[in-house]
Amino acid sequence: MPLTGGDIRLERSHDGRVANLTLDHGRFNIVTMETRALMAERFAEIDADPRVAVVVIRGEGEHFTSGGDIAGFMEVEPFDLTDLGQDITAPARSPKPVITAVDGYCFGVGFELALSTDIRLATARSEFALPEMRLGMMPGSGGTQRLARLIGLSRAKYHVLTAERIQAQQALDWGLLASVSEDRDGLEAEVERVVSTMLGYSPVALRTAKEVLDRGVDGPLSTGVELERKSYSMLRATHDFAEGVAAFTEKRAPVFEGR
Repeated sequence: MPLTGGDIRLERSHDGRVANLTLDHGRFNIVTMETRALMAERFAEIDADPRVAVVVIRGEGEHFTSGGDIAGFMEVEPFDLTDLGQDITAPARSPKPVITAVDGYCFGVGFELALSTDIRLATARSEFALPEMRLGMMPGSGGTQRLARLIGLSRAKYHVLTAERIQAQQALDWGLLASVSEDRDGLEAEVERVVSTMLGYSPVALRTAKEVLDRGVDGPLSTGVELERKSYSMLRATHDFAEGVAAFTEKRAPVFEGR
């Protein structure tokens, strides 16, 4: 049975191994203050569930999300706004791979949410933007930093300071997206392909690789390589590592257990 609460639905599929989060708040899936807090709650539940190996975030209806509840910002004390950026970027702290499936608008805090996930897939009609500058604001939930790391400082400055939209094909060319599908049906087929691929791998290897990528890329190359070597050595002690080697030598499909 689907779990509901606020405007983020949580459903499980693939025998509980995939957690599906769906933004569902009106035509444009406005991200309210409650949505932000609920995102952190949902991920706390997902992260504590050992059955879940992969997470997928979608938007209900015509658009992923047009962004935040603008008027609601004036109802929050300035100091308290710092916590809101932490809540919505819970995917970045999750040890599990998180996929975002975007169709239509992906603006403002919704874009920042997508940027905090590991793999972004989209339809050809999707558009991405950080429009805060139009409102006398700036991105406040990781948008400036994550966008700059993904597409380069010069491009990020242009799109933050002008608030111009990024079209799906351009986002793909810049490496912001992993793939672009013709329509929503194609997007769902691509999501299923990527999910099925990762479900065939060791959950502990997936978690470890995500952490090494995230932590290593922000430090010197030598530090990242050292982290990679030690993490590889740690995996050598796991059941799944031994199972992968055995399956390869025995010419059979591996049976990973996540340990």
